[in-house]
Amino acid sequence: MKKFLILSLFVAVLASCGSIDHKSQVGIKGNWTITQVSYPGSEYIKVNSFDIADSKCLEGSSWNFVSNNNTGTMNINKAGCPSFSSPIVWTVTKDGDFTLKITEGEKARRVAQGYFLKMRNQSESSFQLVDNVNVGGNNVEVVYQFQRM
Repeated sequence: MKKFLILSLFVAVLASCGSIDHKSQVGIKGNWTITQVSYPGSEYIKVNSFDIADSKCLEGSSWNFVSNNNTGTMNINKAGCPSFSSPIVWTVTKDGDFTLKITEGEKARRVAQGYFLKMRNQSESSFQLVDNVNVGGNNVEVVYQFQRM
């Protein structure tokens, strides 16, 4: 029975790894900065990104993605915005779904809240993460443009 449970767990792990897009994950390995945050009505409407700060505060933020263990860091240091730094845990699926946990030094399994974004337009030097948020009862796409540093 014990062997059956171990084998079942192993098969489940293999099956779950099949949905990970290793090529996309390796492609974003390294240091990045958000060069632009855009969404319809951004000149009039403020969006709070990742429950941290106004979305425009993320412009100029630095991100590091480590692909072999799906960890990294994010740092916000824009003048006039709250300073914020945290470890992150992330994955990219074959469907282009990007999951993000901002762990703030906690173990990822202890962090209940995460964010689900879409990855678009990935190249060697740039990619976009797209978040769907509700603004005034309307679904709006917030696009975070990343550029390799």
